[in-house]
Amino acid sequence: MINYNNKIFRAASNTPNGETSNETVFHYKQEGNILTATYQGGKIVRGHLLGLVNERGEIDMRYHQINDKGELMTGRCQSKPEILARGKIRLHEVWEWTSGDCSKGTSMLEEE
Repeated sequence: MINYNNKIFRAASNTPNGETSNETVFHYKQEGNILTATYQGGKIVRGHLLGLVNERGEIDMRYHQINDKGELMTGRCQSKPEILARGKIRLHEVWEWTSGDCSKGTSMLEEE
């Protein structure tokens, strides 16, 4: 299992209906298979996520955030890790809003 504790990620890409950008920074914490994170930057004033990490390092998570319009947004996401040649982690994400228009999208985070 990959341990994400104390790792910092930045959004590298996102579909247009998402709110994260390369200004969004995530601070991950992990205890056992329980993952939490805080994040902010760009359109996101403050966000939190809670997830479970499986033996392959994949994350099943739920998130909530307040955007720069003052809206509370919620969603769910599945992340699959890729270990890069330099040893850093890239997360390939498939997500879905559970608020607003309930649309779906994809994004990518890269460890700093």
